[in-house]
Amino acid sequence: MKRRVALLVVLLLVVGLIGAACGRPAEEASSQASTYSGDRNTTTSGKGKVIIEYWHVNSENFGGPAVRELVERFNKEHDDIQVVERFQPNMYLGLMQNLQSALAAGRPPAVAQIGYNFLRYAVDNFPHLSIEEAASRDPQGQAFLSDFPSNILDLGRVNGKLEGMPYSISNPILYYNADLFQKAGLDPEKPPKTWAEVREAARVIREKTGAYGLYLQEPSDFWAQQALIESNGARMLIEKDGRLVAGFDSPEAIEAFQLYQDLVLKDKTALHATWDEGSEAFVQGKVAMYITTIARRNYVESKAQFTVKGAPFPTFDGKPRRIPAGGNNLFIFAQDPKEQEAAWKFIKFLLSPEAITVWTKGTGYLPARKGVADDPRYLKDFMDQNPLMKVAVAQLPDVVPWVSFPGTNGLQAEQVLLDARDAILTGKKSPEEALKEAAEKVNTLIR
Repeated sequence: MKRRVALLVVLLLVVGLIGAACGRPAEEASSQASTYSGDRNTTTSGKGKVIIEYWHVNSENFGGPAVRELVERFNKEHDDIQVVERFQPNMYLGLMQNLQSALAAGRPPAVAQIGYNFLRYAVDNFPHLSIEEAASRDPQGQAFLSDFPSNILDLGRVNGKLEGMPYSISNPILYYNADLFQKAGLDPEKPPKTWAEVREAARVIREKTGAYGLYLQEPSDFWAQQALIESNGARMLIEKDGRLVAGFDSPEAIEAFQLYQDLVLKDKTALHATWDEGSEAFVQGKVAMYITTIARRNYVESKAQFTVKGAPFPTFDGKPRRIPAGGNNLFIFAQDPKEQEAAWKFIKFLLSPEAITVWTKGTGYLPARKGVADDPRYLKDFMDQNPLMKVAVAQLPDVVPWVSFPGTNGLQAEQVLLDARDAILTGKKSPEEALKEAAEKVNTLIR
């Protein structure tokens, strides 16, 4: 175990250097260290209270208010447990980097959101209590798990074992500004269905209104770009000679990224910006089409001063849509038995019908538990009245797993992809050059 933790510290330093090399702002990097200022166990009214940390990636415009509401509700309902929520910047990659540091210091959070793209990496490298084991200690544990569809639980399984508890589930949709469409002379009731149509609509919008036509989300992960290339027939990973190797340098992937680069640099109709910047540009009416997770539905609808409509993720002519399941598992990293028990209670609370209702309404994530979406006590009316949610639900048959790189170098592999994306969208490298170089690096890392 000591050797593994030592290795994780080295990996953290390496990834930090890579992040600095790709120009991550200093203020963002410095804000990523999450510290805990209280005691693990305090006394309240003469009774022992277990205090646990919950690490999440939900910023103010990405579900943060819903997180706080749920934590406050839980704390009011439990005199013996207090949950302290800690936001981790830079999405799942940033959380994983901070988690390595916390593990090395012997102070990991009790519960943390682990992106589906880091499932295998977390299982292979981080000491944790599996959900399967936590449920086995609880007389009602199996009954609780039986309320979730098996294909949903599969999102938290590795080699058949339920390691994490699937929590947030999303897929990418195309949000669009119906007012800008109308201003540009486009029919807002007929949004683009294919990437060729997206390109043409973006050109017209830029020419007629001056606004950007498109922004495709660019957080610190490759989720949306996986959807782009796999919908053109490429695959992130393929099997070769009995092992997994990179497949994102195929002709289909290069073709999809060439279109992406052309939209940004040649046509100048697509915006290249950080996720927060791109989100703000859309809700301020500066971008007409925004491809991002359905989990940003609440933010988009509450901030936009125009009519927001939604459409399915665009396809390439004659090819099936393939979009990765976004979101995260809840992992238990607490080592103390009392904290593990408290963590399991908190996870069960977060996945109660009442809490899922708050979470879905406050974000846009799809409900993971059976029956909640159709129950009039919970989400039925909301789902019936919200057309954006219907778009995401209709795409569920097109959902594929979010690629999780095997081995101990998953963080570095993800960063290689982000560097390639940046090199392509800034024009430093052609899609073919950047993706082939990235594939060589990733194959070395996951060997």
